[in-house]
Amino acid sequence: MEERVMEAHVEEVLFEERKSASGPAVGVITLNVEKTLNSLTLNMVKLMLVKLREWRERSDIACVFIHGSGQKALCAGGDVHALYKSSVEQPSGPCEYAEAFFEQEYRVDYLLHKFDKPVIVWGHGIVMGGGMGVFAAGSYRVVTEKTRLAMPEITIGLYPDVGGSYFLNRMPCHTGLFLALTGASFNAADARYLGLAEGFVEHQYAGEVLNALTDVAWSTGVADNHERVFDLMATYVARSAAAMPVGNVEAAAAEIEQLCAGEDDLAVIDNIIAAQSDNPWIQKASATLASGSPLSARLIAEQLRRCKGLSLKAAFQAEVLLSTAIIRQPEFAEGVRALLIDKDKSPAWQHTAPAAVPQTLIEQHFSAPWDQNPLHDL
Repeated sequence: MEERVMEAHVEEVLFEERKSASGPAVGVITLNVEKTLNSLTLNMVKLMLVKLREWRERSDIACVFIHGSGQKALCAGGDVHALYKSSVEQPSGPCEYAEAFFEQEYRVDYLLHKFDKPVIVWGHGIVMGGGMGVFAAGSYRVVTEKTRLAMPEITIGLYPDVGGSYFLNRMPCHTGLFLALTGASFNAADARYLGLAEGFVEHQYAGEVLNALTDVAWSTGVADNHERVFDLMATYVARSAAAMPVGNVEAAAAEIEQLCAGEDDLAVIDNIIAAQSDNPWIQKASATLASGSPLSARLIAEQLRRCKGLSLKAAFQAEVLLSTAIIRQPEFAEGVRALLIDKDKSPAWQHTAPAAVPQTLIEQHFSAPWDQNPLHDL
């Protein structure tokens, strides 16, 4: 029985070692749940954590290549249905599955960020939520003509986690805050502007790039191997330059800066909701925030401010605390119910507006529910 279960789990994420001409192998991870747009489950992140730890220590693994199965997504996020089930079955917590998932997922993301060997992440198609966590952690992040990135947690009563508290704070001006509050999607050109991608490569070259990685004369020096990856990818970046789509974020940067100026969270949130813009992308972003969870809006702004300047480790420790607090409260379950379970798209949020959220409730979400942070040993 155990064997059959393990086989089912292994199918969700595939691991392959492709021998290179120079000896060391390229470790390939394929997120392999095409029907759910490669959404991450607890089993998947557990398996990835074990394999990545193994590959990190092995001298015969030169680099890691991560991609998604199918043509639609690298990864559309975490398996929200499973998180919902955990939240409603254990109200007030501990929500065992969900809390274990967050801890293991953040460990994977942190390990990828700190991986000394090159990690190439092929961000084709949808890259959202948990997929953004894996993508942002790569040392060479590829965007394609079909890449669509977003952190749309505002729509389900959550917040941009998976390291978002760290990398959103490092985007130009206030673009990270704007994207977090509005869940606005952005493309390859935007990712390059935001410092979230190293290269734009047309998706038609994916197989060719993977094959080319096995032809690299890998060095025993990690820094040399990072250079080899950049040199290899430069060829494909040059070939693909003409196919780069037109972005939205840079063109809207001045407007975003005006909307997000100031230290008053409520004023910023209200500015975005009330935005009178001629830019359709801004209009859509504004509407998403207006219909999203008022509690999430407040928590997003608070979390980003609290995490500004923190180390990556401290940011993940802050995220596992906030995620635990949220999953034990009803707002997230209601957001998922409305969007994905009943699909009525009419969530009964706890508060009518961001201004109606009590400051005491916000503070409660940042109070640790345990004696020791689950990620204390990162």
